[in-house]
This record gives sequence, C-alpha cells and structure tokens, in this order.
Amino acid sequence: MDLWSFVRNRRGENELFQSPKTPYCFLMIRFSLLVAVFVFALPGLAQDKASAEQLAKWLKRFPAADTNKNGALSAEEAVAFRDKMFGAKGKGKSKPGRKRGAPVTFKVDPGWDAEKFPEHSVAYKSPEEIKAIFATMAGRKPAVASFEKPTDSALRIVGTGHSFMAPGYGTLPKICEAAGLNQGLYTHTGGGVTGSARYKWEQENGIFQFDKKPVPKLLASISNAKWDAMMWGPYFNDRPEYYSCWIDFCLKYNPEMKFYLSDAWPQLYQLETVPETESYFTEEIFDKIGKEKHDLYAGLVTTLREKYPEKVFILPTSDAMWLAAKHYLRGELPGVEGINKVIGGKERSLWRDQLGHLGPGFEWLEGYVFYATLYGKSPEQIEVPIPRRGSSDFPSPELDQMFRKIAWEAVVNHPLSGVSKEGKSK
Repeated sequence: MDLWSFVRNRRGENELFQSPKTPYCFLMIRFSLLVAVFVFALPGLAQDKASAEQLAKWLKRFPAADTNKNGALSAEEAVAFRDKMFGAKGKGKSKPGRKRGAPVTFKVDPGWDAEKFPEHSVAYKSPEEIKAIFATMAGRKPAVASFEKPTDSALRIVGTGHSFMAPGYGTLPKICEAAGLNQGLYTHTGGGVTGSARYKWEQENGIFQFDKKPVPKLLASISNAKWDAMMWGPYFNDRPEYYSCWIDFCLKYNPEMKFYLSDAWPQLYQLETVPETESYFTEEIFDKIGKEKHDLYAGLVTTLREKYPEKVFILPTSDAMWLAAKHYLRGELPGVEGINKVIGGKERSLWRDQLGHLGPGFEWLEGYVFYATLYGKSPEQIEVPIPRRGSSDFPSPELDQMFRKIAWEAVVNHPLSGVSKEGKSK
C-alpha cells in the first residue's frame, strides 16, 4: 500500500481523507500528499513506506522538517515535525493547571469530499433568495451590508475569523481612519473553530452540522453588494477547499476581489513542553518556530494561488510576532515586560496565555500588518494620531513606532504578501 492509500483509508476521528471527487481534487491531492503526515496524528505512519519522491516534495515545502540538516527527509523526521506543528503530545509535561490549547483533531463531515455541496446549500440560491433567508433572522438590521464605492482608495472588506483575528479587526478601521481611509469592514466571527472558514461556510449555507439551518450573514451581502477583499483567520488542519468555496462564491459576484489569510503566529504548542522560565527563549528558538509557521501557511496559500493566480495573499502576522519577540530579547520593545504571561507572570507580555492570544498593545501590531498588506503602504507614514482606549501611556509612542516598523518589515519581506518595499504589488 502506498502512503496516499494508507492515509486515505485510515478513517478515525478525522474523516478527512476519503477518495477525492471534487473538480478541485487534483490540487487537493497534491496539497494532501505534501502535508498529510504533518497534519494528522496517525499511528504507524513512520513505518509506512513513503516514496523518495513524496519525501522530497515534503522537504521542499517544509524544509524545517529536516532536523539533522542532511538535505534529505526521513519518515521519522516527517512524523516528528507533524507532531510538533499540530500539537501532538510532547515528551515533557505541562505545568499543573495549564491547558495544552485548542483541540487539533475534530470530526469533519465527509460531505467535504463530495462532488458538490448538498442541493439545499444557500450558495446555490439566487441573491434575492439568500437575502430573504437572512432577512428573517437579521431583526431590525439590514439583511445586506454595503458600502458606497470609495473615493479615498479604501477597500470594502468581508471577513471570517476567531480570537486571533479580533485584535486586528478592532484596530484596522482606526488605523485606516488616521490614514484618511473610511474602512468598510463586515465580519462573521466566532471563537476558536467556530470562527474558522470551514465552520462559517457550513453555518452560512445550512449544511452538515447546520443542516437546513442556514445563517447566511456574509453570503447575503457578498451576493447583493460590491466588495474588494475577503479576510480569514486560519485553523488547525485547514484544507484548500475550505477557502476555495468562499473564493468561488465571491468571484461569481465580485470578479475583482482579492483574498487574504492570516498565518497566526508562533505558539507554545510547537514546543515539546512549556518552559519553566522565559530564559529558555532565544532568537534561535523564535527563528525555528517562526519558520515552521511561515512554511506551513506559505504551503497552503501557494496551493490556492495555483488555482487563483494573483488572487490569494498572506497577512504575515506570524512573521511580525516572530520579529517582535526577537526585538524584545534585544531590549527594543519599550514597556513590554515579558514573552508570555503564563510563564513569566507579566501582564505586559507579547502573549497572555497558553494558546497564544496577544498581550496588551499587540492588537496594534496586528492591525498595522493588516493595513500594510491590504494597502501596500507603510504604517510609519501615518501622521495623524490614532485614538486609543485604556492607558494613554501604553503602547508608548516609541513602542507604537516599533510596531509600525516591524509590521512593514514583515509584510515587505514575505514573498506571498503581494507587497514590495516600494509598496507595489509583487
């Protein structure tokens, strides 16, 4: 049995790799072969015989998996990298009372592998029908959100996401206002997996776990109004079709739209165990776990770009936090007191918990990354003061300038952001 057949037939809690049938199957198979060993905790994978060609492809997409740096990837190295990237239990023990984070294994309806979604999917209905469905649950709010065609170069954006996207969604409009842009932003979000692109597609369409109970908040507006871009937050075990369904629907009604996926940021689950003290962290550690995240989402977006050239881009929040952590170690983030509150106990840390939610003030760094990627402009050029809630002295003007500098550096140096140092599309 070859590796693809093995993965396809190992059906357990994750029924994700049944025989592909969709028109998108050729790209999906290619992507699956590249990442399957990293995504799923399948016992015995190291003993299965992967071909040299398959291992070579995985190595090309995930060079960080080659831990001994000999230029070749073994099945054992592939398994080890998978376990580290997707939260399999490490050899060490977490401190008492600390959660290991969000679950990385969960059941996905086998309908995702069918030729098409169920006939009653809202996406198959007319714009008028979709609007009417959502109107019954919108209450006094309009069933369709829309924004006039901007005269100030602002983008009209729809988005899904979870708590990792919320900080940037909150600060982006304020940053844009200071830059002279009236930002139109309409989102359908949730916590954890409930904010993922897959979950929201099922919920909006009334399929699978939401069978015949649709909540087409975004679909009603996408199909009945003009939009320029869509944004998403990533989630564990993401597959290309979780995004291609949204892309296909958006392009049907707004052919010029572009799409942006955040790549989150380095998290504690990538380590074998939670460090006892912050002295564990070095620039080399952040280089390692930062590159792992970088490679993972670059692989997903590259696969999508093969079907949608120059349409899909990365919001490099991971690279920004990776850079910020290194600046902190050098003493270059004034007012920031620690790396992670759960380890060092400091309130003003880069991260505040085991899962990796941002510490106070870092919502501005994420917002600057969003702004820089979407508009191809450095936030360092914004001269108008940005109003903030809470303490007026944090982030300080000096720290805020560092955030802007870091965001621009992360964006222009990421090959899939679509932005160059000149601010033009790559």
